[in-house]
Amino acid sequence: MSRSRLFGALCGYAFLVNFARVVLAPLVSVFIATFGVGESTAGLVASAAWLGSALPRIPTGYLLTKFSRLRVVLAAGIVLAVGASVAAVAGSVPLLILGAGMSGLASGLYFVTGNTLVSELFPARVGRMIGIHGTSNQVAAAVAAPVVTLAVGTVVDWTPVLTALGLPADEPWRLVFVALAAGGLLTTATTFVLSRGVDLPDAGAEDRDLLGAARAEWRTILLGVAIMGVLGFAWQGVFNFYQLFMESRGVAPATARNSLTLVFAAGVPAFAISGSLADRLPKAQYLLGLSATFVVLVFLLTLAPGTVSLLAVSVALGYTVHSIFPAMDTFLLASFPDHNRASAYAVYSGTMMLAQAPGSWFVGTLAEAGVAYVTAFRGLATAVGCVVLVLVVLERAGRLPD
Repeated sequence: MSRSRLFGALCGYAFLVNFARVVLAPLVSVFIATFGVGESTAGLVASAAWLGSALPRIPTGYLLTKFSRLRVVLAAGIVLAVGASVAAVAGSVPLLILGAGMSGLASGLYFVTGNTLVSELFPARVGRMIGIHGTSNQVAAAVAAPVVTLAVGTVVDWTPVLTALGLPADEPWRLVFVALAAGGLLTTATTFVLSRGVDLPDAGAEDRDLLGAARAEWRTILLGVAIMGVLGFAWQGVFNFYQLFMESRGVAPATARNSLTLVFAAGVPAFAISGSLADRLPKAQYLLGLSATFVVLVFLLTLAPGTVSLLAVSVALGYTVHSIFPAMDTFLLASFPDHNRASAYAVYSGTMMLAQAPGSWFVGTLAEAGVAYVTAFRGLATAVGCVVLVLVVLERAGRLPD
C-alpha cells in the first residue's frame, strides 16, 4: 500500500471528527426545542465538543511518546463511534453533553496525531498536504448544515428508519449521530487495512520528552496560542450562533441556517490555497495579516445592512478564518524539529483549544442576559484586535519567532 492511499483514509478521519464538532452549531435551535432549554445550555452542548477536543491534546502528546501514530489514530475512530452513539440515544441534556464531549475527544486525539503524521509522511510538501487534509475537514463543515436540514426537514420521512432503530419517531436529528458512529467504525477499519505494508515514517522516533519539547519550543508555542486561542474563542462564539445572529438581523430562518454553510463552503478552497501560500510567504506576517482581516470582517458583519450584503461578508469571513488554520499548522509543524514535533504541537494544540472552547457558552450566556448578538460579536472582534495589535508591535520590534 502507498502513503497516498493511507493519506486518503486520514482525510476521511479529518472529515468525520470535524463533522462531529461543527454539526452541533446548526443543531443548537433543535436542541432548544427538543429539550426545552435556553441558549446558554444549548451553547454548552456545543462547548462540550470543543472542550472535549481540547482536553486530550496534551495527554495525546504523551501517548505519542509511548505508542505509534497509527495506534492513536485508530483509537480516535473508536472513541468517535462511541461518542456519536451516546449522542444518538441521549434522553437528557447531560447525556447529550457526554456524547458531544466524547465526539470532541476523538477529534482532539486525531488532530494532534493526524496532522503530525501527515507532516511526517510528506516532509517536502508540508503546507500543501496539510492544506488538502484540512480541506477534508472543511468539506465536513460545509455540508453540516445541509445534512441537518435534510434530517429535520420534511423532504424525507425518516419515521421507518427511526422506528427500526428504536429512536423517537419525531426526533430525526438523532440519525445524524447514527451515521457518524457508523462512519467512525468504517473509517477505522479502512485505515487499519490500508496501513498494512505502508512504510511509515520514523521521524518522531526520538520524540520522547513532552515537557522538554515544551520548554525548547515555548516561544513558537506561545505565538500560536496567542493568535489561535483568542481568535478561536471569538470564532467559537460567532459560528455556533451564526444562524441566530442572522435571524436577529432579519434574515429568513431557512436562509439563516444555510448561511453557515456558505461560511464553511468558502473555507474549502481556503485550506488548499492558504496551505500553499504558507510554504512561500513570511509566516508570522501572513498570520497577522489574516488575523487583522478577520477582525475587520466581523465588524463589517455587524454593520452589513441587508441579506445580500450579510451573505457577501459571510463568504469573505469564511475564506479568511479558514485560511488561518492551515497557515498556523504549516508554520508550527515545519518549525518544530523531528525530535520535538508531536510533543510541542500537542502542547500548543491543547492549550489553544482550552482557551477557545468556552466561546459558544460565553456568547450563549450573554444572549440569555439580553446582550444583542451584534454587541457580543463586536466585543469579540475588539478582543482579537487588541491581541493582533500587540503582536504587530512585537513583530516590528523583531521579537516574534521566524
